[in-house]
Amino acid sequence: MIKAKDDTIAVQISKVLADRIIAGKLEPGSRLGQEHIAEEFGANHVPVREAFRRLESQGLVVSEPRRGVRVADFSLEEVREVAEMRAALEVLALRNAMPHLTRAILDQAEEANRTGDRARDVQAWETANRSFHRTILSPCGMPRLLKAIEDLHTASARFLFSGWRAEWEAPTDRDHRTILDALRAGQTEIAASALARHIQTIGQKKPQ
Repeated sequence: MIKAKDDTIAVQISKVLADRIIAGKLEPGSRLGQEHIAEEFGANHVPVREAFRRLESQGLVVSEPRRGVRVADFSLEEVREVAEMRAALEVLALRNAMPHLTRAILDQAEEANRTGDRARDVQAWETANRSFHRTILSPCGMPRLLKAIEDLHTASARFLFSGWRAEWEAPTDRDHRTILDALRAGQTEIAASALARHIQTIGQKKPQ
């Protein structure tokens, strides 16, 4: 029972810290003090250490012997790697989700896309974008795959926020429209190709 409670606190801590890292409030190289974070969240060290492990699995922090935990930096090569991994895994998820995509699910994805088009800032757009992808992929029924994709989305969000922090203009996502049209028509290969191409574009943008 205590373990389950610790896990819940760890998830909460990791989400708050992830949001700070993604938004740039915690910059690359910043040290995360276990004592300070435990005090901030009113927690003991067990859930804080678990939160650090979750963040490390997402590529947001690194743990070094005798140096503790610090916010991870990232390079253009890492941006490209995440894009390639996302493209491969999301296409796999989409192929398995296709037989289970109902009209209601696709309508929900379309609404997420419209929300993204109306976004006033990068945070709102990223939330809508992630909702679009999650909606069309979740019916695959493969929880481990979806967890890996979710972690990669978190990494992608960090790259996105870094590149668009200075100025923001909501994009009209034509790739999402192409994907939706193909899914409604039952055209698996066109949808999969459009999804892969869409994701790989993030690997062509240099972090700033």
